[in-house]
Amino acid sequence: MRFTPQVPAALAAGLMVLGLSGCSPAGGDDDIRAPAVVTFEVAGTQSYSIRLDTQEQVDHVVDLMNGGEEGRIPNGRIVRDGDGGVNAPWSWHIDPATLEFADATIEVCDGLPEYVEDGTLTSEWYCPWLAVPTELTPLEG
Repeated sequence: MRFTPQVPAALAAGLMVLGLSGCSPAGGDDDIRAPAVVTFEVAGTQSYSIRLDTQEQVDHVVDLMNGGEEGRIPNGRIVRDGDGGVNAPWSWHIDPATLEFADATIEVCDGLPEYVEDGTLTSEWYCPWLAVPTELTPLEG
């Protein structure tokens, strides 16, 4: 087989197409519209979910799920009177109107979801540094 300059270019283009085909998380989250629900895994041990009311929030989560690094820490005010319809089995939820994504936060709001549940985390805000978005779904109902 004769190796011409066109072979490496064709091979590189083919590999790029294959690589890009796996960039959309969970098979099409790029098409999800607000309102939606994102589930975060924290420190690889526990999960919690947040309602996303704006398309900007949804788009940011999609970016994170596609490997984005900017604003990777979810930060929002804790509402301690029920799961908000999305955060079962926890008895609290994050107020979606206060949700922002930060590059850095103070340590007092970091921790596992169970720390919010049992009152160990006493801050009014929750900002788990090791949160990773694992699922994004349209809000049903």
